[in-house]
Amino acid sequence: MPKTAALRSTKDEPLFDDIRLLGRLLGDVLRDQEGQAAFDTVETIRQTALRYRRDADPQAARELDRLLNSLEREETISVVRAFSYFSHLANIAEDRHHVRRQRAHALAGAAPRAGSFAHALARCEAAGVAADAIVDCLQGASIAPVLTAHPTEVQRKSILDLQAHVAALLTARDTPQTADEVEQTLADLRVMIASLWQTRMLRTSKLTVADEIENALSFYHATFLAEIPRLYADIERQLTRKLGRKRQRPELPAFLRMGSWIGGDRDGNPNVTATTLAHAARRQATVALGHYLEQVHKLGAELSMSQGLVGASDALLALAQASPDDSPHRADEPYRRALIGIYARLAATARTLGLSALEARPAPDAPPYANAQAFAADLQTIAASLAEHHGATIAAQRLAPLQRAVEVFGFHLATIDLRQSSDVHEAVVAELFARAGVEADYAALDETARVALLTRELAQPRPLITPCGEYSERTRAELAVFTTARETRTALGAPAIELYIISHTETVSDLLEVALLQRETGLFRHTAEGTRMDLMVVPLFETIADLRNASAIMRDFLAHPVMRASIAARGDAQEVMLGYSDSNKDGGFLTSNWELFKAEIALVELFREHGVRLRLFHGRGGTVGRGGGPSYQAILAQPPGTVDGRIRLTEQGEIIASKFSNPEIGRRNLETLVAATLEATLVHDRARVPKTFLETMETLSQTAFAHYRGLVYDTPGFTDYFFAATPISEIAELNIGSRPASRKSTRRIEDLRAIPWGFSWGQCRLLLPGWYGVGRALQAFVEDGPARGARERLALLKRMARDWPFFAALLSNMDMVLAKTDLAVAQRYAQLVPDRKLRNHVYARIEEEHARSVDWLFKVTGAKSLLEDNPLLKRSIRNRFPYIDPLNHLQVELIKRHRSGASDERVKRGIHLTINGIAAGLRNTG
Repeated sequence: MPKTAALRSTKDEPLFDDIRLLGRLLGDVLRDQEGQAAFDTVETIRQTALRYRRDADPQAARELDRLLNSLEREETISVVRAFSYFSHLANIAEDRHHVRRQRAHALAGAAPRAGSFAHALARCEAAGVAADAIVDCLQGASIAPVLTAHPTEVQRKSILDLQAHVAALLTARDTPQTADEVEQTLADLRVMIASLWQTRMLRTSKLTVADEIENALSFYHATFLAEIPRLYADIERQLTRKLGRKRQRPELPAFLRMGSWIGGDRDGNPNVTATTLAHAARRQATVALGHYLEQVHKLGAELSMSQGLVGASDALLALAQASPDDSPHRADEPYRRALIGIYARLAATARTLGLSALEARPAPDAPPYANAQAFAADLQTIAASLAEHHGATIAAQRLAPLQRAVEVFGFHLATIDLRQSSDVHEAVVAELFARAGVEADYAALDETARVALLTRELAQPRPLITPCGEYSERTRAELAVFTTARETRTALGAPAIELYIISHTETVSDLLEVALLQRETGLFRHTAEGTRMDLMVVPLFETIADLRNASAIMRDFLAHPVMRASIAARGDAQEVMLGYSDSNKDGGFLTSNWELFKAEIALVELFREHGVRLRLFHGRGGTVGRGGGPSYQAILAQPPGTVDGRIRLTEQGEIIASKFSNPEIGRRNLETLVAATLEATLVHDRARVPKTFLETMETLSQTAFAHYRGLVYDTPGFTDYFFAATPISEIAELNIGSRPASRKSTRRIEDLRAIPWGFSWGQCRLLLPGWYGVGRALQAFVEDGPARGARERLALLKRMARDWPFFAALLSNMDMVLAKTDLAVAQRYAQLVPDRKLRNHVYARIEEEHARSVDWLFKVTGAKSLLEDNPLLKRSIRNRFPYIDPLNHLQVELIKRHRSGASDERVKRGIHLTINGIAAGLRNTG
């Protein structure tokens, strides 16, 4: 189907070959499945859209409108599906090409690329950082990507699985093949694309939490279980080369671990309960133990060493002797016998935990492992014996990955965070106090009185809950979550659940309330060794006001005697979470980023003052407006001193599939987190931001904030404009997540979740949360002051863009968003607003600010066009637009029919299919 762009480099020819092949096969499938007429229609639309985009031909635009408006309903569905699937296939081809280019880069012996661990080592060396300091940094590091189930992943798992097969077949094409093999690969690709065409793209029922859990677990099978141990081994190899002969291969702890919110995030999601938490923990344990059983089974087949040919340690022989395996055929094979015993104990562990049958073969009775550490100890016995008896290479290549997996994943696989809104905790605590006769109206108390009451209660050994007490359904449900957390930690180990995140943290009492609920459920206690609170309470500061108050709240929290004692008990470490999504919706792109920056600086200074180690948890989303963009630049753009080897960040929605469905790309993204953390800690921490930069950002932020709020919150009718000019209402109907689109049943922007807010702007190609207000701020800074100093002020902005990673990343992200913005398409959506006066007024302001933002981006960066320094992404976006344009056009037309009262289910289906296709075409949209 597609033709390649006229200008391209030789190195990118394989990419265009893949896209051309996949497009041709999709065309063949379309012709075969829907008929020649359908193929001809799609091909005519494609060629016309290409002509419009390539040549800016107004005649082509009119022809495109006529073609799309003349489609019958069934034709519309076929066209939408064709263009949507092309976007998906193009994504697969681009991912494959990224891997291809990385490999070519490595084979050529070129300098390591930014974001790689090798590049980070080179940066450290250039900065004079000793190799031992690098090892020390990693030994004390803590890095955790946290998978969340926010509703922007519009792909069904069935579709993702088929796409994975297509990706594997493209990979096969890169290896030399015989003519028969080439023919077979093409036939297999055609089958996969035909299967995609015949597979329902949309869900017929709303996604459940259990579905979200399974979707997330698929990435462990595809990437994490194998690639994380491989990444550790690669890092250790590079460090060994770096250290030379001075030191042995460094033994790095498991500083990179996985986290998850799926099954534990209850904020605004009534579908997450104690039952879903238990289910999530059980399913995660099933995946972990299933992987270990598989690997131990394979090792049992491979480690066939005979005691008559090679020795074994006494500990290994004891392990073999304890094995239930008594086959005479393996009497002289102690490693096999030991592994059969380990396999039997693992199988018994799974049965004890109530997991479904996981054994690849029947396992004899054996005592279960008490914990993952006991399993790891047996593996270490095997590894030590191999090392002592000429088998060190075998241990390093085959056993070490399993050992590392056990260290990273334990029996729990990923740490599940719990999250709930502070107002829910307040209501539960108020009820407990009232029923216990302690305080009749807790909600009426001021903050001082609340803290005093909570402090007194936390010092009490007696609980508030009585076995015979009657409590509301909400209170019982919330307490059940804490109880389930305690039971899960007992069964799977403390790392299974470690954190409790409090959304909308506005006071210290919000944190103390969760401590009290832990006491009521056996998770908080006073011991001879001190105060123990099993779940760290983690404040989440989300709005602009919350970010500004963060350090004051945490100052009081760190000064609280009970909380300070619990922090000391966990090694003087405390986590704080910062929300990017809500702060952006609240204050706009520039102000959100700046307030986050300032909050981080204030928190670092405060925690240093109190002698507590801070770990920041960044609630980043997919879009730039929600803290998205390249992770490498984002981490390096953090304020000096805020990373310090420790970082957690969310991976949300469709970004999870984009980053981790391909194993090689997944490992690269994980490596980037490690590399960026190392650089930010050891290189960028030495930098100090000039005072003039900080003062300038404050000025810019004030202007941008006023301009953004003036449009979104102070313009009469803006909410009506938003709900009419974007597909927000239709997105709310789409079965793309278990969480409602709004926290409350209102149309207020304040109550709308930030995720569908950003997703909606992406669908109509405005992406407003990623740029609005920045142009006005830059212009005002330069032009609104004395004319004589305008040149100097512009020069200052240029220095900031050149020398300050934070400001450079901000402008770079805005550059990408503006490149994906298309006002001609957005204007079509504006026509959906029935009030012409409102429509013209709001759209004119958006259009004006867009032009201003592009203009001033160029003035500050010196660029002549968008994405000037990223030609690959620029070309990718340019090549995608002709395939997204028809989807946008048809989405508008279908929305018109839907809102005019058309009850045909095909109309709604068509809208939802366009949402899927546009999201695939733009990629980071949620």
